[in-house]
Amino acid sequence: MSNSLKKLTANRKRLALLVGLPIALLIAVVGIVSATGQSELAQVRAATAQFHQTEAAEAAGYGLVDGLDHCFDNPGVGGMGYHYINTNILDLTVDTQQPEAMVYAPGPNGQLQLAAVEYIVPAADWDAAGNSNPPAALGESFHLNEALGVYVLHAWIWRPNSAGMFEDWNPDVSCP
Repeated sequence: MSNSLKKLTANRKRLALLVGLPIALLIAVVGIVSATGQSELAQVRAATAQFHQTEAAEAAGYGLVDGLDHCFDNPGVGGMGYHYINTNILDLTVDTQQPEAMVYAPGPNGQLQLAAVEYIVPAADWDAAGNSNPPAALGESFHLNEALGVYVLHAWIWRPNSAGMFEDWNPDVSCP
């Protein structure tokens, strides 16, 4: 084999190593983050499993709030359902084990089924506290719901959401 062919082969091996190593590290990190995220979601499921019945949520301080006591629907995009909110914990603290809202989607016979949880932080208070970024939980940043003046994050932990675990609207949820 000629010297130039040996150098070309050696350079290709170095290039493969240089490209392959970062990709392997990225795959390992994504695997760790994914496993961590799944573990956190399992903890949220365990903490909220008691709220499959709206009566249990109400007994724990969650309820329909005037003006928000209807089924949230966005025709052509999807729905959310009914939000049972614990107004006593609406503050700047984000506790993944205690979401501010339980989201119930209408079931096939009209019964309400726990579908998601929602984390809610009052935007004016968050911003006034000097925070330059929106709140975050479960590895996700909240987004601003300007109409309600809150930062929000949904987690569809009880009903799959084909649009994504943390999307607001679920194409498989519709209101009566």
